[in-house]
Amino acid sequence: LGYLPQEFGVYPKISAYRLLDHLAILKGIVNKKERQNQIFNLLQQTNLLQHKDKMVHSFSGGMRQRFGIAQALLGNPKIIIVDEPTAGLDPEERNRFNNLLSEIGENIIVILSTHIVEDVRDLCTKMAIISNGKLILEGNPVEEIDSLKNKIWMKAIHKTELKEYQNNFNIISSNLNSGKLNIHVFSEQQPNPDFNLISPDLSDVYFSVLNQNQLKN
Repeated sequence: LGYLPQEFGVYPKISAYRLLDHLAILKGIVNKKERQNQIFNLLQQTNLLQHKDKMVHSFSGGMRQRFGIAQALLGNPKIIIVDEPTAGLDPEERNRFNNLLSEIGENIIVILSTHIVEDVRDLCTKMAIISNGKLILEGNPVEEIDSLKNKIWMKAIHKTELKEYQNNFNIISSNLNSGKLNIHVFSEQQPNPDFNLISPDLSDVYFSVLNQNQLKN
């Protein structure tokens, strides 16, 4: 089992190669040649080989996350767990990191814990939503999105009207944009002529499931 926490500390004065070598020994990889081969392969896979002699504490956020994946893969685990791996990364680094996770996921099981629904949509074939420690949804992201087709409606309202609309419609989410409040409503039929049918996304799945769970409780 390999693990990449959301935040992990590193020794202040140690290079990427030396730290991976130290962690490999702690993981029980005692053969020096085996450690060397595995470390070089992982640094190459994570595009960090050219930085192997740099101090890890000087790495950018994206480089540090890729280093975190390298250390999680030491010892050839069959499963790795990654916790909020793209939080705080810029779009370029996020895309690079997601491509890396996709590549790794072709060979081993990757369990991803995240609040970024785009990462779930782009990376996962199976997903689960947990609320207050309880599993409230398990399924395939594409299939869950498809289940909401022709059921999500949008309307732009003034933010002072929100309470009135909440009393009359099943609002699952709202987003303030340019002074207007865009509300998303779950309904089998058009709520009224002012609402527009929209293509659902994974955010709508997330909010609709939370909404249904709250109504049950």
